[in-house]
Amino acid sequence: MQYLFKYISFSIVAVVSATMLFSCGSDFKEVQKINVTSLAPAGIAEDVKLVYTDSAKVKAILTSPLNKDFSNQPFRYSEFPEGVKVEFFDENNNKSVVTADYGILYTQTNLVDLQGNVVLNTHDGNVLKTQQLFWDQGDEWIFTEKKFTFNGPEQQMNAFRLDVNRDFSIISTGPLTDGEVNIDQ
Repeated sequence: MQYLFKYISFSIVAVVSATMLFSCGSDFKEVQKINVTSLAPAGIAEDVKLVYTDSAKVKAILTSPLNKDFSNQPFRYSEFPEGVKVEFFDENNNKSVVTADYGILYTQTNLVDLQGNVVLNTHDGNVLKTQQLFWDQGDEWIFTEKKFTFNGPEQQMNAFRLDVNRDFSIISTGPLTDGEVNIDQ
């Protein structure tokens, strides 16, 4: 009888232990998920209008239907998934405008990545079109590795790769696929 009692007790303990072990499988996966860094934004704003000033002078106005703020991530950024429009003003208050289907601002590097139907209209009649354009705010430099078209009063070009300063006085491109560039010697 004592042997039967030990056998039944051992069987019950074994069944309960096995049940607990197998039932913790999905809970363990849930516990693992807790340690994964969430990519949820710190904040979401709709119909955004940001005005950037320096010494009480407007430098840029950004508008977007939606902004997602990821300043809670180790590499902070701000995303504009439904498009963005930025109006830039130079020292003489001349306005240039850039639009894109998507934009992302990397806060720590001051690098802006614009994607999808990017169009830059400068105050002096230049129009730059591409599918991706980067803007280095610190160096005031524009660049892309994508195909682009540039039309201005004095030059037209189609090429891959563009490096240009803010006022388009310094331009470097990859091989031209079509166009005409006037060079002062």
